[in-house]
Amino acid sequence: MTAINKLPDAEFEIMKIVWQLSPPVTSSMLMELLTKEGGKAWKLQTIHTLLGRLVERGFLKTRKSGKERFFEPLIGRDEYLQYETQSFVKQYYGGSRLNLINAMYQNGSLKDDEIDELIQWMNDQRKKQ
Repeated sequence: MTAINKLPDAEFEIMKIVWQLSPPVTSSMLMELLTKEGGKAWKLQTIHTLLGRLVERGFLKTRKSGKERFFEPLIGRDEYLQYETQSFVKQYYGGSRLNLINAMYQNGSLKDDEIDELIQWMNDQRKKQ
């Protein structure tokens, strides 16, 4: 398994689109969606550079057919988000998920219905074990 490392923001934007599309994807498909969803024009050379970096980092695999290059994810969206979340909790909350939840509760960002959902989720997780 490839070791996962944090992605720079621009590379993460590319990966979000790759995960959204049915693989394989092309740079022109990416450029169209990035421009549509992000509201800014991306240069094709920038997309090619970022795709090359993602291949080097082990996030994508590539193959060439004729003049077109196709890309497929090697690391899934959920796998990457789990890595990012664990890294965030470790860095900012000393690895304590409880400290993270407490911080969200203390500043009022958790509503009653979200707390109910969280309790239900925890009960469901306990039943699975």
